[in-house]
Amino acid sequence: MTDFLPSPVAAGWERIAPDAAGFDAARLAEATAFAEGAESPWPMSLYYPDGRYVGIVEWNEKGPWSDIVGPVMPRGKPAGVIVRGGRIVAGWGETERVDMTFSVAKSYLAVLAGLAFDDGLIALDDPVGRTVDDPHFSGPRNGRITWRHLLTQASEWQGELFGKSDQVDHNRQIGPGADNSRKGDARDLKEPGTFYEYNDVRVNVLSYALLRRFGRALPEVLKERIMDPIGASDTWRWNGYSTSWVDVDGRRIQSVPGGAHWGGGIVISALDHARLGLLIQRGGRWGDRQLLSRTYLDAMLAPSATNPDYGFLWWLNRGQKRFPHATGESVFALGAGSNLIWIAPELDLVAVTRWMDQTKFDAFFQKVTAALA
Repeated sequence: MTDFLPSPVAAGWERIAPDAAGFDAARLAEATAFAEGAESPWPMSLYYPDGRYVGIVEWNEKGPWSDIVGPVMPRGKPAGVIVRGGRIVAGWGETERVDMTFSVAKSYLAVLAGLAFDDGLIALDDPVGRTVDDPHFSGPRNGRITWRHLLTQASEWQGELFGKSDQVDHNRQIGPGADNSRKGDARDLKEPGTFYEYNDVRVNVLSYALLRRFGRALPEVLKERIMDPIGASDTWRWNGYSTSWVDVDGRRIQSVPGGAHWGGGIVISALDHARLGLLIQRGGRWGDRQLLSRTYLDAMLAPSATNPDYGFLWWLNRGQKRFPHATGESVFALGAGSNLIWIAPELDLVAVTRWMDQTKFDAFFQKVTAALA
């Protein structure tokens, strides 16, 4: 079963009956019904009646850096798909609907960094400024920041990019029960590589640095090197900010963000997310093509020094501390709203959920794993 690959989206994915894929059909139906009913509390427009963007409310953001500078589109209803052995076992909602995906985009950035690594454009422990000649990567602090630091959110980069200061996400917490009462309050910075902080400005710095190394718009690279080879649709797009146009060798190129904190980001379908998840589950290989090296993937999915639950912009579950009912080898691309790609290599399983209440994720994992006969 593990060698099967889906046809390009135009031909449609092959489906398999739950019992043929090793599931109890009734229990799997219960799991998908749960997912469809566990809807996000976010407003459909992604704006509250008083006009505030939902992300700004979610993270208790205020002050001079909170302007929405990228496109925002209304969200859909809960949707998702479960894939086992490369075939669709179950789906719910509008799985072809293109939707915002928030910080799942960070995991796509990690894939692009893998392409740059495999091409010899970056070395993980080199200072970014060694190959990116730019004031953002110079000086006594930023000049010592490596690609690994940026990929693990431990860079402690300091500055302003596209009108957003790194301070906007100082003291930020994420996930259920997060306390963001001090978010945006300036704190003393630590040495690069010694302190983890979930900081969207610093992720956008990584995206900008990768743009400079490729010398091309990152969505073009992703489409050519990843999305087209895995048979994804042509409906996805990656929106930047009105403020994120840069000059690269005399060409005007838009740098793209690693989420939708201030609008923009990747808008994509559940089915296309599932293809990316399947590529990662298959060790970067798609058929007879190795699209990402195992060397890079092993580094990407290894616990980082400053957060053992985090690799290179992918969430981990070693010891099942984060999600007790997902497998220990599970990895996740997570985005607010909430959006999820769940990869369970031990189960040969990929699942995508859109617009699920984030407090219900572990219950969903429990129901899916319990459905395996």
